[in-house]
Amino acid sequence: MAQPVTNIEKRRQHEPLNPPSPGVAADRPRPRRKHWVFDVIGLGAIVAICYFAEEILVTMLVSILLAFVLAPIVTFLTKLKVPQWMAALLAVCLLVGMLGGTTYLGFNHAANFLQELPKYSKNVHAKVADFVHKTQNVQAIGQVEDKGAIKVRETPNWTDVLTRGFGSFSEGLLIASFVPVLVFFMLTWQEHARKATVGLFPLERRREAYLTLGTISGMVRSFILGNLIIALLIGGISVLVFGFLKIPFFYFAGISSGFLSLIPYFGAVLAILPPLFLGIGKLTLAGVGWVVLTAFALHLAALNVLYPKLLGSRLCLNPLAVTIALLFWAWLWGAVGLVLAVPITAAMRIVFHHVPSLKPFGLWLGGNGSQENGCDARSY
Repeated sequence: MAQPVTNIEKRRQHEPLNPPSPGVAADRPRPRRKHWVFDVIGLGAIVAICYFAEEILVTMLVSILLAFVLAPIVTFLTKLKVPQWMAALLAVCLLVGMLGGTTYLGFNHAANFLQELPKYSKNVHAKVADFVHKTQNVQAIGQVEDKGAIKVRETPNWTDVLTRGFGSFSEGLLIASFVPVLVFFMLTWQEHARKATVGLFPLERRREAYLTLGTISGMVRSFILGNLIIALLIGGISVLVFGFLKIPFFYFAGISSGFLSLIPYFGAVLAILPPLFLGIGKLTLAGVGWVVLTAFALHLAALNVLYPKLLGSRLCLNPLAVTIALLFWAWLWGAVGLVLAVPITAAMRIVFHHVPSLKPFGLWLGGNGSQENGCDARSY
């Protein structure tokens, strides 16, 4: 007859044969560490997606940036008992009207510039040809040209000229037409999107997710509005200086110089190009010096005075991180990457700062300040 198994015998069956001695911790199974190859593969997959899905991602990012800027207008209108959809529609119409008016004025100025261009194009061509002639290679001196040879040059077909780039232009126009629609739905469903996004995280992480979204929203608004104010201020001063120097189309050169100066670190060089090009044959050596001095002085003033005052500690990016971000996103997306590099990197820094495992990367992107904000006065 089988003997009943007592609780003591059950306990003995589950006890190890060689129990650990007192004061010595038992061996626990160590968690398997993820190999670094998987991190590299994941990072490469993200870069590949950003490269091949450029049009979709750029459209969504631009729409998100504009939605963050227009969100306070929608909130203000909803407080006045305006329906959410109506407030979003009014905000989008205001945005489209401003962009349309700016495009119309810019197109008129560009048309006037093209009409006046032949009047001094001969002078520009002569100056450029003289410069090229002086910098020709010495080997060209010994070359003998056969005067009896007839050079045949292919004349471009006007049909090809008119239709060249139409496919890319039409695709860009089609994609750009989605921006107002996306902005409208983002503004209409912003509360739902915010709550649903926060709800994707575990309960103990939802507060951090909510704070992260709020910080990114404030950073984007400060970045866009601050850059717009700085560009208009620099452009206004540049227009006055270039008009005093009697540069043709000084208003066009001044506004272009103001917006080009917004590009971090490279903006000072790019801001010089429009006035120098338009001033070929008109500017003296002293005038060129004034143009260079004005562009560099305004860029340095914006970088060291206006940016800290208007943007404050919203961005908190060190110069090395900004430079690497500009190079990477410009290589990936071209000119659009230069525009989106800083807000994308600043948003990444905010996300890294609120994720414990990624916080060291956030501190690397920021300055040498405190652990709390990861930036200091020398940050961008």
